[in-house]
Amino acid sequence: MKNQLVLKEISTAELREKLDAERDMYQKMLLNHAVSPLENPNKIKESRKNIARYLTELRAREIAEQK
Repeated sequence: MKNQLVLKEISTAELREKLDAERDMYQKMLLNHAVSPLENPNKIKESRKNIARYLTELRAREIAEQK
């Protein structure tokens, strides 16, 4: 719940930057995990959920602009 409030306060440009950074980190974690297991593989799952949160907020803003 707290994460949603923070996302709504961030500008769209910052949100896109965070999305790009999270995607890069996710790809790196997947590659590193394929080579040698990560200490905490739950970070992959958490990163995937963060990406989904960012995309959801961006889509909500697009819909709000159209109305």
